[in-house]
Amino acid sequence: MVSNKEGVCPKDIDRASKAFGFPVGNATLLDEVGVDVADHIAKFLSKELGESASSRAGIPILENMVANGFCGRKTGKGVYLYEDGVKGSDRAVNPGFEEIISQFKVLPPNGITNDTETIQWRLAAKFINESILCLQEGILSNPTEGDIGAIFGLGFPPSKGGPFKFCDIYGADKIVAKLQQYEKIYGASFRPCQMLLDMAKDSSKKIL
Repeated sequence: MVSNKEGVCPKDIDRASKAFGFPVGNATLLDEVGVDVADHIAKFLSKELGESASSRAGIPILENMVANGFCGRKTGKGVYLYEDGVKGSDRAVNPGFEEIISQFKVLPPNGITNDTETIQWRLAAKFINESILCLQEGILSNPTEGDIGAIFGLGFPPSKGGPFKFCDIYGADKIVAKLQQYEKIYGASFRPCQMLLDMAKDSSKKIL
């Protein structure tokens, strides 16, 4: 939602997320899950997690979409229009969605270009951080289970090996640098968890 507010086309978000390895584009996923469901989840997480909730900024947009009946595939309109015989990337962006987004449009902050790589990292870095936070808080018993669950249950790119494996390969220090860059711009939802910070201090320290 934040990327949309900054003028990024939903189709570009879908292309970027799929190029990273996610099986379904991020904008399409919102329509598939249901905008009304996403709205309910966003409000619940905002209440429970406060400023660290990643979905807070998108709540007014989701509320407006639901109020206009744009609940996704099940209502025939969401981010995209769902018409007989039109599939995948051929679907048109819903003009009603574009009108709602225009009411909340902001310019990208300084330092944000929203090219393909930036879109990918704004999605992936937060996913990885939240996964490691789950391990830190004991929600996950071990990182292997986290990788399996993330791939088969949440759609993390299989080619990346799961969030924990990817962190080991790519480097915790590089991921922390991305998160801290975005935290300065977007706030606490990008704040790296302590376990990830500890790993970033010692490049020889691995999760797996």
